[in-house]
Amino acid sequence: MIAKPIITKRRLDYLAYAVFIAGILLAPYFFDEFWLNRFAKYLVYGMLGIAIALSWGYAGILNLGQGLFFGIGAYMLAMSLKLASYTSLQQGSDTPVPDFMLWNAEPGALTDLCCINKGSFLWIPFQAQWFGVAMGIVLPVVVAAIVGTIIFRKRVSGVFVSIITLALVLLVRLVVIDAQPVTNGFNGLTDLGWFTVAGFEFDPYMVETYYLVAISLSVLLVGVRLLTETRAGLILQAIRDSDSRARYLGFDVPVYQIFFFSVSAAIAGFAGMLYVIVAEFASPTFMDLTFSITMVVWAAVGGRASLLGACIGAILINTIEATVSETEAFVEAWKAIIGLIFVLVVVFLPRGLAGFASDVADWALVRLGLRSREDVEAAADGVQPAE
Repeated sequence: MIAKPIITKRRLDYLAYAVFIAGILLAPYFFDEFWLNRFAKYLVYGMLGIAIALSWGYAGILNLGQGLFFGIGAYMLAMSLKLASYTSLQQGSDTPVPDFMLWNAEPGALTDLCCINKGSFLWIPFQAQWFGVAMGIVLPVVVAAIVGTIIFRKRVSGVFVSIITLALVLLVRLVVIDAQPVTNGFNGLTDLGWFTVAGFEFDPYMVETYYLVAISLSVLLVGVRLLTETRAGLILQAIRDSDSRARYLGFDVPVYQIFFFSVSAAIAGFAGMLYVIVAEFASPTFMDLTFSITMVVWAAVGGRASLLGACIGAILINTIEATVSETEAFVEAWKAIIGLIFVLVVVFLPRGLAGFASDVADWALVRLGLRSREDVEAAADGVQPAE
């Protein structure tokens, strides 16, 4: 009978998750309110890293339109918070009306959501905050399910999926900008009210708001990790490696692809809502091409095959970006520095920081005699050694 080693790769993996979660939960003891607010935004970006890792690293679907789902989630909650703001309640109407709608009102129109302009009625349900929260999850999932059904049922794959999602996010961005009377166009939605739950208002600079984001990220990270270890998650990875083999074995490949594509969209939509709570605005820049591609860069740097790695990559890149861009010596060259970091990681660490950490852990276990070199090589070839 072979005794199980005390320290295994899986246990080290769980330890990394525990250390990360403990770190973000202890952050309020080391940062002031300003930095907590900023770090909360980075944690939201970490959620986007998880969404990219799930669709790209686990499903093999390179989605260049993730900003679409992030933007949808952000706008859904922002619409409710806009109607809850002081300015929307001071427009001479019995019901809240966004201030920008008055600037774009039709001549002689009543100051009411029903008819101040042709599309203002769409805002009526958003007077209830719960509706904005629900739509921030439901609408990204519905859009992703429809798009996924069209793409995956037609067996579209590879770069063509990236092109379609890229075109889709650009299309929706143009629609949002052109719908100036309804969305406020380029200006986005600003001057929002605070997110409220059971009478408690989440001030963006309060510790409670930071914990709302940190705990959400922790639960999401663990939940998605558990999801990838289910039977569906293992089948998804098999599809990623060879969809033709999965079809031969009798699996309905599009169903799994659509499901996880929609889960990824739900994560992005949820992240968009949290970003609005922390940053107090929603903007069509969320659906810019550069933002969606930047998410892919975060995942590539952290390690697209690792949920935790992609999450840390997003947080790390944004922290470095903020620090370098605010340093006087690098104020003109910070974008080049970030680009150089990405190039160096891709060239020398093709599996990202998570892959590098995994290699270091393997080396340490072998050196300590807790794992044989043959087991490490077998795991690299896709064979799981007995523990």
